[in-house]
Amino acid sequence: MKITKSDKFLANSLHERRQKLASLIDFHTILWSGCSIPRNYPALTYPFRASSHFLYFAGLPLENAAIRLESGKLELFLDDAPASSTLWHGEMPKRAEIAELIGADAAFPMAELKARSTNAATIAVQDSLTQLQQSQILDRPLAPPKSPTGIDLKLTQAIVSLRLSHDAASLAELRQAASVTVEAHKAGMAATRNAQIEAGVRAAMESVIISKNMTYAYPSIVTVHGEVLHSEHYHNPLQTGDLLLADVGAETSTGWAADVTRTWPISGKFSPTQRAIYDVVLAAHDACIDKISPGMEYQDIHLLAARIMAEGLVDLGILRGKVEDLVEMDAHALFFVHGIGHLIGLDVHDMEDFGDLAGYEEGRTRSSRFGLEFLRLNRVLRPGMLVSIEPGFYQVPAILNNSKNRAKYKDFVKWEELEKFADVRGIRIEDDILVSEEGREVLTGKLPTKAPEIEELVTVNT
Repeated sequence: MKITKSDKFLANSLHERRQKLASLIDFHTILWSGCSIPRNYPALTYPFRASSHFLYFAGLPLENAAIRLESGKLELFLDDAPASSTLWHGEMPKRAEIAELIGADAAFPMAELKARSTNAATIAVQDSLTQLQQSQILDRPLAPPKSPTGIDLKLTQAIVSLRLSHDAASLAELRQAASVTVEAHKAGMAATRNAQIEAGVRAAMESVIISKNMTYAYPSIVTVHGEVLHSEHYHNPLQTGDLLLADVGAETSTGWAADVTRTWPISGKFSPTQRAIYDVVLAAHDACIDKISPGMEYQDIHLLAARIMAEGLVDLGILRGKVEDLVEMDAHALFFVHGIGHLIGLDVHDMEDFGDLAGYEEGRTRSSRFGLEFLRLNRVLRPGMLVSIEPGFYQVPAILNNSKNRAKYKDFVKWEELEKFADVRGIRIEDDILVSEEGREVLTGKLPTKAPEIEELVTVNT
């Protein structure tokens, strides 16, 4: 097998990662990739996605594989495909070829893993079949990734430390994902005026991603019901006067993600009320990005967004009172419910299987406050981190019509003024921001955010 320049770059990057891991732990580790999960019968499976922790050190989305890491060395455990599989899947690379590609120090069939597994640390994967295999081979029960113990906890902490800041190899992949995502959003805007239902716009966006041999990093959100944060329905008609919220991101073939949201008017023109709210969200978006820099507290960036949102809603007559007081009592969270963003990397919510072990600085715990409880990231920013900035405004009936909320905020929300903004169900603006030594870089910055530019992208092909 011929090794290319890009292959050598991959192997060298993987070598550096495992050397860094070796400097943080003094025990050996086994990481599993996982296996395909059947849908209705064994040969019909869901698309396979390798465990991100496996991908970080192995580089390739190998199925039914494991790697053993010790003292900076990597052993690959993988069975060669049987000859009978050629009919269905074509010729597959041999174990030795794959081992050379990723710079493995040795390679063995899976049957030999058990003999090399004594006292190994691991991280439980998502699929139950592989979890069972992990437990059987290691001869012990496994805790969920968000609550590991013993050496599994030490391994988790080491991996978090490594993956918080991206190296050159991961940044190259993340830039590709960002670039394709920008292209996809532009295609979605251009397709809007001729689409009949949300699915038409979704198809235009995902076709761009698929054409680049990528997949989507999460189920695409393309909806006129922007108040439903993770809507996965695409049957609603596109009607003049509605806004369309599209939260769509590409994932490269080796698992690196992008995460972008834009909101645009189906007609190509924001109404006055839509434009007013859009500009408030954009002001929060821009101000938060301007604050991204090494040493900055991410929670402070969230609170900055909260203040700007509250101030904007006061100016529009929706809220009344002093901005600081409104934020302290979480009045802004009636409309801006979620946190300002999260880590991005091998997963769109990177390392979120670790829960707050990854998202929160050691010693910090999640707040129970209405305006802070959904904050996914509470860390000091450092160079190499990739984070999303995604303020939003949502009119969620279950929140706004809640009797307790109505009573608590009766003197601070002008409900009659809010009714004037009925054509704004949900607006979110999201970009991917790399923390650099100098400050920040917006990886998705080629996708416009200002209202006139958004309107032009929607109407340019009509």
